Amino acid sequence: MQIENITVPHHNRIIDATYYKPDGKDRFPVVIFSHGYNGYKEDFAVTAKYFATNGIGAVCFTFCGGSTRDVSGFPTTEMTLFTEKEDLNAVIDEVKKWECVDSAHIYLFGGSQGGLVSALTAEERGGEIRALILLYPALCIADDWNARFRNVEDIPDTETLWGMVLGRKFFETIRDFQIKEQIGQFAGRVLLMHGTEDRVVNAEYSLWASKEYPSARLEVFQDEGHGFSEEGNRRMEAMTLYFIHECMECK
Repeated sequence: MQIENITVPHHNRIIDATYYKPDGKDRFPVVIFSHGYNGYKEDFAVTAKYFATNGIGAVCFTFCGGSTRDVSGFPTTEMTLFTEKEDLNAVIDEVKKWECVDSAHIYLFGGSQGGLVSALTAEERGGEIRALILLYPALCIADDWNARFRNVEDIPDTETLWGMVLGRKFFETIRDFQIKEQIGQFAGRVLLMHGTEDRVVNAEYSLWASKEYPSARLEVFQDEGHGFSEEGNRRMEAMTLYFIHECMECK
C-alpha cells in the first residue's frame, strides 16, 4: 500500500488527511473515515491499513476545529456539527476527482460524533454514497446538550468537555435539531455497530436508526463500550470488510 498525507482546502480552512492507496489496482472503492469528538485522523489508521491491504482505499482526516490535535488553525470554539459536515462534504468532493477511485463505491464510515456527521451527510448526498457504516454513532448529541441547556440563556460562551473547549455556536446550532427528523431517508445499505456497555451513547439510538433506514443492519457487540477493545475492533474490521464486499457484489 501507499500512504500519502494530503490537504483539502475549503471554506477558508484546510483539512489535514491521510490517504491509504491499495497496491496494484487501477480503480478501487474508497472508505472515508470520520473520527469522533476530539478524535484525530490517526484514530482509524489501523483499520484503514487493513482495508488497503485488502484492495480498498481509505481516507482518514481530522475535522477542522474538531480536535485539540487539529493543525488547520480553525478554533474548536467555532466547530459545530455543520462545519464538520462541510468538512466531510469537501473530502467527498476531493475523492471523487481521483481517477483511480471507483466513484460508484464510496463508503462513509463514522465513529461517535463522526457517525452522526456521516449519517447527516449521507442524507444529503445519498446518490453518491454506496453505503454507510456507523460505529456507536452519537445520534444523542442534540438531545443530550439541549437537555443540559434547556433555555438559550443557559448556554455558556464556552464549555470544556473531555479536554476540548466548545463555543456557544456548537450549542446554538442544535437548538431546534431533532435527530428523528434528520436521518432515515438514505436509501443505501447501512451497517450499525454498537456495544452493550456503551455509557456515552445509549444503544437504543442505534436500534431506532436500524429500523428507520430502508436497508439497515444492527450488530450488537456484547460487553463493548464507547470505543471497542482490540478484540472488538478486529471483529468490527472483519465485519465491515465483509459488508463492503457484499455491497460491491450487489448491482
